[in-house]
Amino acid sequence: MIKKLKELLKYRQLIVTLVSRELKARYRGTVLGFLWSFANPLLLLLVYSVVFGVILPQSSGRIEDVHIKGINYSIFLFTGLLPWIWFASSMLDSANVLFVHGNLIKKIRFPIEVLPIMNVLTNMVHFLLGLPILVLFILFFGKDFSLTWWVFFFPVAVLVQFVFTMGLCFLVSALTVHFRDLRDILANLLTLWFFATPIIYPFMNPMVQEKKGFVTALLLNPMTHIIEAYQYTFFFGSLPHWKKIPVTLVVGLFLFYVGYLIFDRLRDTFVEEV
Repeated sequence: MIKKLKELLKYRQLIVTLVSRELKARYRGTVLGFLWSFANPLLLLLVYSVVFGVILPQSSGRIEDVHIKGINYSIFLFTGLLPWIWFASSMLDSANVLFVHGNLIKKIRFPIEVLPIMNVLTNMVHFLLGLPILVLFILFFGKDFSLTWWVFFFPVAVLVQFVFTMGLCFLVSALTVHFRDLRDILANLLTLWFFATPIIYPFMNPMVQEKKGFVTALLLNPMTHIIEAYQYTFFFGSLPHWKKIPVTLVVGLFLFYVGYLIFDRLRDTFVEEV
């Protein structure tokens, strides 16, 4: 597998070209163009802040943590929402990527794993373009907290998420070719996964900690520790739990190995099925 991954370096220019083409195609024909990369995070921040920071707390009183309110809650929410969108969009796009590029697979000989990699990198670029919005909100609107030196831990969180996401995307893109119902199931699973990840609520929320079974499920969820890494880095201004991130990286590497292995075993069937 390592040998095949090294061979992918020969196609790095192809990956860059495909990522660039996807980025241009996404906003082709729109008035704002690439400005949507900044406008979309702002709109998402507004929508989720109103729903989870204004409407639901007033009706149920169970969404916000008692120590995270107002604009602080919006920033906390946005800190977890940005990496989640990268993850979920990569998964959903990977479920379709081999079908969308079916003609390319049939006409041109190239490593097909380039396509899932392109998906993850394209969504990562959108994630990175949304970060300036988060940083500006922290600098100008954050109350009782600010950026600390722990922000330099950010590349580690990105690396762990990239490895974990890439492994799942290899797996999803390969299996969807043979089990097409997976595309519809995946969207619902991601919705469940979203609420089972501490994005709209802090992991240390007392109401969460009271439910021991739910806490166990959160601890077994790799995205919990990835999202927490961003929250600690940007929002809480401290070092993420030093044991959780290495363990999550190991899990990500294992998924990467299994996902790529299955993708490689099924690659000969892709041309016939798509």
